[in-house]
Amino acid sequence: MMRMLVLFLLVSAVAFSAVAQDKSLPIPKLSVEVGKATKPEDVSITLQILFLMTILSLAPAILILTTAFTRIVVVLHFLRQAMGTQQIPPSQVLIGLALFLTFFVMAPTWTRVNDEALQPYLAKKVSLQEAFDKGVVPMREFMMRQTREEDLALFVKLANAEKPQSRNDVPIHALIPAYALSELRIGFQIGFMLFIPFLVIDMVISSILLSMGMMMLPPVLISLPFKILLFILVDGWHLVVRSLLESFH
Repeated sequence: MMRMLVLFLLVSAVAFSAVAQDKSLPIPKLSVEVGKATKPEDVSITLQILFLMTILSLAPAILILTTAFTRIVVVLHFLRQAMGTQQIPPSQVLIGLALFLTFFVMAPTWTRVNDEALQPYLAKKVSLQEAFDKGVVPMREFMMRQTREEDLALFVKLANAEKPQSRNDVPIHALIPAYALSELRIGFQIGFMLFIPFLVIDMVISSILLSMGMMMLPPVLISLPFKILLFILVDGWHLVVRSLLESFH
């Protein structure tokens, strides 16, 4: 997709430069028409475009619930809340970091999908159904490694499906919500562990202020610099990101 986008931009740039150099070059007119389909291929293309637009509208949800994005973004937001820095780092920065960390974690899986499904389909070596069947295998393997058996059993039971004999027999509509639930659980566990050291600092600062009789001074005002200092001394961002990435192996 990235290569197609870059190619489209390059072609557009070449076209605009040609127009700028030659004013006599005619500019094509684009139009959208609604009419009756005269061939079965017209209906097929229309349905494919409709299906593609539906997939694009659901792309954010698919990216969030079938990749490592959920766990990473939950942990990063827990970290910001534990430090008490309000909107620092901004949400855009945290989401951007979570997105690129997701690309890093999912790179081997997406590479397999590209090599085993997308490229053979673009080369017209396999059909669309065969490409989907091959492309979903790496995603299933990744989600299976991160999904708890209890969560998987819950959704298989609620789906009234037969007991799967192997991991490959688990239906995809039961695997995805089970994977999302497991990711939320792990994200909250890591977030709880991140809260503990900062909570200890808040308690110590509150006790010191109370013993000194400074009850009118907000403890957060004093503890925030110490929490930031502690986070810097232990190289907190490095530790958090490394722990997140290692939790997927």
